[in-house]
Amino acid sequence: QVQLVESGGGLVQPGGSLRLSCAASGSIVRINAMGWYRQAPGKQRELVATVTSSGSTNYADSVKGRFTISRDNAKNTVYLQMNSLKPEDTAVYYCNANLQSPGKWPTDYWGQGTQVTVSS
Repeated sequence: QVQLVESGGGLVQPGGSLRLSCAASGSIVRINAMGWYRQAPGKQRELVATVTSSGSTNYADSVKGRFTISRDNAKNTVYLQMNSLKPEDTAVYYCNANLQSPGKWPTDYWGQGTQVTVSS
């Protein structure tokens, strides 16, 4: 069984920084893309950033220049460094990984979500 466990959320003032982590564990043959999504109250879940197994990244326009996604393939972990946070970044942040378990096709897995609140 595969699990994605997130950490690093919390309350921060506008202009502050937070670093999210997400570790994948379980029966894993290969992890393809990993990413972060977020969902604010009353809104649909949206993509924040993704990173491929080779390190290519993609960002939502709203976070470009402020957020940085990275991954440690040896640890099956993806990170999201968030700087210059704004109140509109407040949301539940979800980790996503497309990965393959033995004998199965690649499948998308989700973490449980971690709350990020930007407020003075």
